[in-house]
Amino acid sequence: QVQLVESGGGLVQAGGSLRLSCAASGRAFSTYNMGWFRQAPGKEREFVAAISRSGGYTYYQDSMKGRFTVSRDNAKNTVYLQMNNLKPEDTAVYNCAASSKLWAGYGSARPPLYDYWGQGTQVTVSS
Repeated sequence: QVQLVESGGGLVQAGGSLRLSCAASGRAFSTYNMGWFRQAPGKEREFVAAISRSGGYTYYQDSMKGRFTVSRDNAKNTVYLQMNNLKPEDTAVYNCAASSKLWAGYGSARPPLYDYWGQGTQVTVSS
């Protein structure tokens, strides 16, 4: 069992930055590949980024490449999402998720791959 708690969301102006954190407790954090997803009101859940157990591999939604960076610190049981040059369309609830399955590269975008989910943190970008 893994518990995930996101933090770092808030209100920011367009062009600004935020760093989201996802703290994990429970089973060994380093055994999980981690993903970030988001869901805006009235829209379906959308993949943002994923990172492998060791942090050696990452995968991004194309529209986020160059603006978002996923990283992890296994010593702190935490995964991060650095978001730069934020746009109003980035407004959403951001969730982290943990997967015990093999690293899947582009397959990491599939929500069913993930075993555990956090409650989410709200990010609001004003224009």
